[in-house]
Amino acid sequence: MAQDDDPDTIRREFGDAVNMSPAELERWLETDESQSVGQKTDGGESTGHAEGRRIVELLRKKKGDLDDDDLAHMRKVHGYVARHLAQEPAKEDVETSKWRYSLMNWGHDPLKKG
Repeated sequence: MAQDDDPDTIRREFGDAVNMSPAELERWLETDESQSVGQKTDGGESTGHAEGRRIVELLRKKKGDLDDDDLAHMRKVHGYVARHLAQEPAKEDVETSKWRYSLMNWGHDPLKKG
């Protein structure tokens, strides 16, 4: 088993990437700002918004109830957040940027400290 396939490593990296609680993320997903960003298919929900709902489910699952599909998804979330953080806009006001809103849909608020 490769290091990245270790469930403890995946859960830790997911926990590092997702710094919003399920309740914070659910409240965020209700906002117009959340729904204003991301690629939408057929005018429906954006990919990131759907991801946010899936992340809330993952956060609420007990460690022992996580299956291989959940772990693969957690790894995907960690990868997305890591890639997206590297693209931080230099000049834009981060607080109201589409960059931050997209990250928050994936459960990571870049302005949240600690």
